[in-house]
Amino acid sequence: MTIEPILAGVSFAAGLAAFGGRTAVHVDGESVTYGELADRVDAAARSLGTVRRLVALEADNSLTSLVVYLAALSSGHPLLILPGGGGRASESLVSAYDPDVLARVQEGEAVLDVRREGTRHALHPELALLVSTSGSTGSPKLVRLSAEAVQANAAAIAEYLQLRPDDRAATTLPLSYCYGMSVVNSHLCAGASVVLTDLSVVDPCFWELVRNERVTSFAAVPYTFDLLERVGFADKDLPSLRYITQAGGRLDPDRVRDYAQLGRRRGWDLFVMYGQTEATARMAYLPPDVAAEHPQAVGIPIPGGGFRLAPVPGLEDRELVYTGPNVMLGYAEKPEDLALGRTVTELHTGDLARRTAEGLYEIVGRRSRFVKIVGLRVDLGQVERILADLGLSAAAAGTDGQVVAAVESGQDLSLIAKTVAQDVGVPRAAIHLHSVAAVPRLSSGKPDYPAILALHAAEQAKAKDHQGDPAGTSNDVRSIFADVLERDDIRETDTFVSLGGDSLSYVAASVRLERALGDVPLDWHLMPLGELARARGVDAEGSAGSVGAMFHKWRRRLLAPMETGIVLRALGIILIISTHIRWFSWEGMAHVLVAVAGFNFARFQLSGPPQVRLRRQLLSVARIVVPSVAVIGFAFAVTDTYSWANVFLLNSLLGPEGWTDYSRFWFVEALVHILLGLAVLLAIPAVGRAERRWPWAVPVVLLGADLLLRFRVVDLPYPGQGPVLWLFALGWAASASRTLRKRTVVTVLAVLTIPGSFDDEFRNATVLAGVLILLWLPTLPVPRALHGITGLLASASLYAYLTHWLVYPLFDQASKGLAVAASLVVGIAYWAVATRVMGVSERWLRARLAARRRRRQAASVAVDFG
Repeated sequence: MTIEPILAGVSFAAGLAAFGGRTAVHVDGESVTYGELADRVDAAARSLGTVRRLVALEADNSLTSLVVYLAALSSGHPLLILPGGGGRASESLVSAYDPDVLARVQEGEAVLDVRREGTRHALHPELALLVSTSGSTGSPKLVRLSAEAVQANAAAIAEYLQLRPDDRAATTLPLSYCYGMSVVNSHLCAGASVVLTDLSVVDPCFWELVRNERVTSFAAVPYTFDLLERVGFADKDLPSLRYITQAGGRLDPDRVRDYAQLGRRRGWDLFVMYGQTEATARMAYLPPDVAAEHPQAVGIPIPGGGFRLAPVPGLEDRELVYTGPNVMLGYAEKPEDLALGRTVTELHTGDLARRTAEGLYEIVGRRSRFVKIVGLRVDLGQVERILADLGLSAAAAGTDGQVVAAVESGQDLSLIAKTVAQDVGVPRAAIHLHSVAAVPRLSSGKPDYPAILALHAAEQAKAKDHQGDPAGTSNDVRSIFADVLERDDIRETDTFVSLGGDSLSYVAASVRLERALGDVPLDWHLMPLGELARARGVDAEGSAGSVGAMFHKWRRRLLAPMETGIVLRALGIILIISTHIRWFSWEGMAHVLVAVAGFNFARFQLSGPPQVRLRRQLLSVARIVVPSVAVIGFAFAVTDTYSWANVFLLNSLLGPEGWTDYSRFWFVEALVHILLGLAVLLAIPAVGRAERRWPWAVPVVLLGADLLLRFRVVDLPYPGQGPVLWLFALGWAASASRTLRKRTVVTVLAVLTIPGSFDDEFRNATVLAGVLILLWLPTLPVPRALHGITGLLASASLYAYLTHWLVYPLFDQASKGLAVAASLVVGIAYWAVATRVMGVSERWLRARLAARRRRRQAASVAVDFG
């Protein structure tokens, strides 16, 4: 057993008390001052003992964990950082290094497993911190950091971020990750504070915490920005936010530019940073004032550091080499290495770089990411760039003889693999591209290259196990989304709504998902694909152990719930066509479907940032306008019944007053006018913010405004069927009613406004019943045998409405029942053809726009390099 003297620890951890009454930590609504934190750290340091020992900490974002972390740093005990929560990675490192003390947090308390009073290790006097370079894989290779390196890097970060005592950073990254650790270190070094949390940026509670605690900054890795777009970050009102930092991998230059410009408009800065664990986190930063103009750069060295470009044999580009006080002592791969002193004086980053005329450094490749195939050196980074130029998100790994890439795509990759092979000049058989929902990543957000490399063997085994089983593919959620939405760029984190799904495509997807998964959650359209896929089998029946269970089993075999909106659309189109043909009369279902349209508008069109919302709303309008204009244009050409105003969906504005044959398409016109008007209205920033803040109140206000016209409180001329926005708004409010009180208010509004709105009391009753059913009954029981046809009729309802005016006169004299059936069949056929054609067109347009973006990016890079 070795007795090591306690040496001076990391300065900022040892000197916490100097900041006295300033707030150091905000956690669970409480504040801890620097003085109070120093007392807790001193107590924890005493519990670690007076003999210098190797301490391992399973670090999480809790106050208890932070105190143990600071106690080890302040008292000179070398600290091995383990991933929080234990697991294989922690077990592997503990087994490899046999720490003297193992610390973890259980039920909010620090639990110390003291394995020996002294230490069995020879610990170098400068050794302060041991950090893994492999994320959560548990590799025994560790970075050895000195107290000077930890202190120097914290001070440098605090200097270039210009940290102030009133700065507050939210812990969006784990303390066990060197980037998350550097956020804590730099803020405590500057006398600022940290807001401890495990909340994700997709959690509404996180943004509530940001506002309540007046958070001034948070850290982000590239994947974080995907999440920020999902939650509409661009429109969030965050008056305290001062800056965002980004590291943990290369962020796409277009996204750097977009967020830098967004920050300028909203009053915060974007700091793009470059670093490695071997440099205690940070080596360079991109000043915010040049980020928008040079988004491809990693910037300039941090204070106290410097770069040089070293030649690399066989390559034109040079390797970036860093020097500075934050460079590691060296690596450790076994316990004996803990006795080593400095074995590294400068850090060869492995990154190939160039320096621009403005003095900014740019990373252009990776030295070590090469494999040899038939004697040729293949740059895995080049493989990723080729795939990116093709519009694919991918990460590539490899060994000598093969390249394996994980590609976020649902399409057949064989042709793309051939293109990659031709571009890099190797045989096609050496390139293996595997379609994945999302690129495998470590907890740090970086690609998990070992997992990517394992894809080839795993997929071969899977193919062998499932040979001859086509059902696996047809039932796959991702395949359903790809087929229904005509998209191949689907990731595991995408939702039906984020992919552009709307009420027209929703029904087809819902019915197919029900077949594949059983009963699906009502909010499945908002669930990430990966989460939804895990719902497989939720409809599986257990054994029938009683008469009641048997009855329940047989009842579920006969009846199963379908969403109310789907049932109303299917039933509605049958009643509407039958009424128009005069087979029987059931007035009011068209107005019920106006409310259903409002209900679906709230579900599918009101998520994401403003630009995404606007695109989605305009695309939804286009999906109605294109098939409508096609049918009405054909009808105008072959009959004398319609006018040019009908073709352009303007009869309600330009046509004759009252009901005439020209009014037959009033429903489509009203829906298009409402959707276009709302797209324009919600694109106004103030209105958009109001809707996001008061999602229930806004449709209620619209309801009231339109009722002024409906009941002629404001007497404006309106042709056709009169105002129907109030019914649309009633459905919208019904969808936004998440509490009993709100549903009750909407019920009262419906009861007060619908009766008396139409001349026919039966129509009034139908509309009122439809709205109340939509409001109070999320599902309706439907015989399982009718689910398929119900979903088909609901999907094709708009198309049957459009075409039935042309179809039923051909059969009306022979049989009215036959006329209804023919109208429905033709509508379904038109739906099948039109949606396929529009889907192919949308895919082609997306590909063209993506290609245009890539050309602009390439031109921008060429200008920058020129």
